[in-house]
Amino acid sequence: MSETALHIGLIGGIGPAATLVYYQRLVAAFRAKGRVLRLTIAHADVQALARNAEADNRQAQAEVYATHLAELKGAGADFGSITSLGGHFCYAETEAITPLPLISAITPLDAGFAARGLKTIGLLGTRQVMGSALYGQLTQTKTVVPAALDPVHEAYIALALSGDCTNEARAFLFAQGRDLFERGAEAVVLAGTDLGLAFDGHDPGYPVIDAIDLHVAHLVELATR
Repeated sequence: MSETALHIGLIGGIGPAATLVYYQRLVAAFRAKGRVLRLTIAHADVQALARNAEADNRQAQAEVYATHLAELKGAGADFGSITSLGGHFCYAETEAITPLPLISAITPLDAGFAARGLKTIGLLGTRQVMGSALYGQLTQTKTVVPAALDPVHEAYIALALSGDCTNEARAFLFAQGRDLFERGAEAVVLAGTDLGLAFDGHDPGYPVIDAIDLHVAHLVELATR
């Protein structure tokens, strides 16, 4: 019988498409290790998150997260994590009131970029994520962001809310990433967890790193070490 892993708690639903990817990749990672996944997902409302993020209403969203973290604790989770990089805009406020140990999805990114020898990465995601360079949590890596943040932000939010990506939106996001690469980025980071809807299964013509992969690897390491 395999050794019991820690119970992972995820705040999902933000958005639903990204949550499915988290689930699939966690299942695959645990299967590859020969370990049994213990996972509970609490569903948060992506539209409420979008409204609070747009208004920078950090305390209100932190209280929403705290409610979900309490649900995860009640389900037996050993730690919780938020499946949205844009949703980390109120991470400090959430950490201050969480009833469950909270694991950042951003912390493993910086180390992951450095481990790949990357010195400069391009960011695609929400306005807050791009404008703050992942909320200032990158200490080993420089960033390049789109010249105009609002059109990328709006395209991403539309994609996250709809759970679908049109050909027009995909072409736009690919072009934005190509511009980042041409301006010095060694790889373009999908710093919005729903961007896989545009990029998965497609070759944009430049190196792409999905932030979900680095977050999932970190969660697996914490749960199984």
